[in-house]
Amino acid sequence: MSERLEDLAESHGIQIRYRSEMGEPMAIDAEAQAALLQALRVDPETGERGRFAELQHAPRRRCALPERVRGQRRWGVTCQLYALRSRRSLGLGDFADLGQLAEIAAAVGADFVGVNPMHALFLADPGRYSPYSPSTRRFINPFYVAVDAVEGGLDATERLRVAEPALFEGLDGELVDYGAAGMLKRRLLHELFEAQKDTLRDDATLRAFRDKGGRALQDFALFEALSESRVAAGEGAGWHNWPTELHERSGEAVRRFERENADAVLFHQWLQFLADRQLSQAQERALRAGMAVGLYLDFAVGVSPDGAETWADPQVTVRAARVGSPPDMFNSDGQDWGLAPLSPDALAERNYAPLVGAYESLMDHAGAIRIDHAMGLARLWWIPETSRSAGGGYVRYPLGDMIDALAEVSERRDCLVIGEDLGTVPEGFRETAEEAAILSYKVLYFERWEDGLFKATTEYPELSLACISTHDLAALAGWWHGSDIRLRSETGRQSEAHTARDLASRDRDRKALLGALRHENLLSPHLAGLLDSGDPLPERLDAELAIAIHRFAARTRSMLFAVQVEDMILSERQPNLPGTTDEYPNWRIRSEVLLEDLSADERFQAMARALRDERPQRA
Repeated sequence: MSERLEDLAESHGIQIRYRSEMGEPMAIDAEAQAALLQALRVDPETGERGRFAELQHAPRRRCALPERVRGQRRWGVTCQLYALRSRRSLGLGDFADLGQLAEIAAAVGADFVGVNPMHALFLADPGRYSPYSPSTRRFINPFYVAVDAVEGGLDATERLRVAEPALFEGLDGELVDYGAAGMLKRRLLHELFEAQKDTLRDDATLRAFRDKGGRALQDFALFEALSESRVAAGEGAGWHNWPTELHERSGEAVRRFERENADAVLFHQWLQFLADRQLSQAQERALRAGMAVGLYLDFAVGVSPDGAETWADPQVTVRAARVGSPPDMFNSDGQDWGLAPLSPDALAERNYAPLVGAYESLMDHAGAIRIDHAMGLARLWWIPETSRSAGGGYVRYPLGDMIDALAEVSERRDCLVIGEDLGTVPEGFRETAEEAAILSYKVLYFERWEDGLFKATTEYPELSLACISTHDLAALAGWWHGSDIRLRSETGRQSEAHTARDLASRDRDRKALLGALRHENLLSPHLAGLLDSGDPLPERLDAELAIAIHRFAARTRSMLFAVQVEDMILSERQPNLPGTTDEYPNWRIRSEVLLEDLSADERFQAMARALRDERPQRA
């Protein structure tokens, strides 16, 4: 391997050697080094050395640790917003549902309610619904607007329900029908806008919102208007499929469209105004109900390559590469997330303003945020455009500057920051994050010693958020039953032999978990007897054991503990099965319990009582 090539790559932030999630030494080959240099616009043969080493420094700022959480042990409820079901929403959960869930959770002692990323997707194409592949992280998904909370929205909905009842059929199924729900909500919002647009043009509150949003809001709304027009013309919602003349924000064809379609642009600015106001109201409801933190919002790791962000500001991302992850124990080929990586050079040249703007937007209405794949502050796995995931490599970012940009906004907003630090973590990353007051993310399934035993509750660091599971993993009832393992087999992602191996391993995991419960005096005599005798454990998880496991996790030293709504009602289905597309209904599974019935659900109440016992509220 050429020493010169290695030196050149390292000087531009390409990490030649790293350790896998299992601690094994790994290296990327010369071909990947050269391809990554080309993605960074550096010629592997003649390129000059970079200055990455000069940009490295320790963080100078710390994220906020608000007085309301410092030194305390708070708990909260997390949900997938689209999954919430109520008698008044239209096919998927909305901001009014979020506010109601916050009030329900606050009434049983919760101090925050967490939610999936709510970044703007593609309004013109409801079929692009993964919350982790947004068009931009600066703005909000208007599909979450509660139509009946908009002026005239309830009457318009009821008129349409009478006139065209077929539009409302099937919206309350077990899975979200994004096509039907999206078409219905878009139609209603267009109708409301048309009825109000003459007054909206001069509305002082909307004008103030537009002024605050500035060029970024104008560009986003213009993109959305163009996207709708191109879908109507039979093209795609993303700009890669548009005519070349529309690829440039500053091009004459785009400026002409902007002049001739001012109302269409105003419509999308108005949608952002509604979304921003309703999200703000959800946070107000949470705090008014007594929550110490309120909304805990999620920040996705990147953006779609053909979305508003890359169209309006193409220099801030790198088009010749995609973001993913290296091969690991769960994915032997690695993962390709299909996201556009941020350009380290562009970020540094702009003093990290693109990230600061996105953080500000997210923290406007949040008491806490979660940085998905927080290792992206230090490095991301880039996949050159001509390669598979395994042919990529890590490209580093100046960690000190990246954390400083985040901490600066966190301090101003007095907003807590949690970093999802699962997977392949760079050496020293967790220590640096802790020094910067970024909470670690501790998932019970993974908190083990090398021999497979679960760590004791005293081993969890105080500066962390603990939880049982995440949206990408099995719900607790599914984990106990091995549903996730069976799903991998059913969707063709592993062989029968590997399935049998993993089910046997899961049986050992269950026994190890029961052993941890016994150490905390949380194990029932019946299960203790089964554990000692070696008799088979129950195939299904019952409420008593589910509560004991949650008591264990809530008993940790972690500052925060999060429980999924799905786990509170013993659902087995997980929101997302990584590595699948059509084989599993990712991001579509709806709650089994109506929001209006949640407070009366004994499973929900019993779990809440246990968590209140373990983490009593303090003033």
